[in-house]
Amino acid sequence: MMVHAHPDDESIVTGATLAKYAAEGAGVTLVTCTLGEEGEVIPEDLAHLASDRDDTLGEHRTGELDKACLALGVRDHRFLGGPGRYRDSGMTGAPTNDRPGAFWGADVEEAATLLAEVIREVRPHVLVSYDEHGGYGHPDHIQAHRVTRRAFRRAGERSMPGTPWQVHKLYAIAQPVSRIEESIARLNEESGPFTPPARVSDIARGTPDAAVTTRVDATDHWAAKTLAMRSHATQITVEGERFALSNGIAQEIDAVEYFTLLAGPPPRTRPGEYETDLFAGL
Repeated sequence: MMVHAHPDDESIVTGATLAKYAAEGAGVTLVTCTLGEEGEVIPEDLAHLASDRDDTLGEHRTGELDKACLALGVRDHRFLGGPGRYRDSGMTGAPTNDRPGAFWGADVEEAATLLAEVIREVRPHVLVSYDEHGGYGHPDHIQAHRVTRRAFRRAGERSMPGTPWQVHKLYAIAQPVSRIEESIARLNEESGPFTPPARVSDIARGTPDAAVTTRVDATDHWAAKTLAMRSHATQITVEGERFALSNGIAQEIDAVEYFTLLAGPPPRTRPGEYETDLFAGL
């Protein structure tokens, strides 16, 4: 089970992994916490969807997410608490952070209980979300980490109705600093329609290499990931093997994805080696 903040997050940072496990027959559940109502709309012909003009972006992005899930082979998708229960909070410091219903201001215990109910129903062996920094600091990503971490424990408590379920492994999505630096070097050697990144923070906060435990090579599913990213046309521009968000900064579409084990059996690897499977050791 993966827990993401907005439609498109699942495709950008974990699309290849989702497609890989779905293709291999694993039960794959995607939980999205908001409808992405505050996303910045890129195409001019869809500008009318922007939240400051016509509050229909969330509904449109739900349709984009349906298409992305189809591309990735994800058949079980849910919105946390149901569609529209929690609203996109917008970027850090935006007035929308304090809007009623914004996910950033949600009661963590309440949201975690809702997620724990899904965990008890689906009974996943592996749970994946963001690290404590939310990948790049978005309030909803940080909140998704907090809620997922609490739900990981909550699902196993006997105080909740239903049968307790203990998830075996909890992971955070990782973006190794060295990997980002290598990508920046390549992007600056090539010409293209987007602006080359100048520093790691142009792409993400970055995960210290020493903190990364797991590398999933889903190269065979690069096309599925790319198709899923194209589905999110309001948020992502895809050109060949590159993409850009609303800031216009170039990034590579990478089907090798990384994670950090937060809880569960320690990796059976030698120093400097990665786990290669989220289910390793189970």
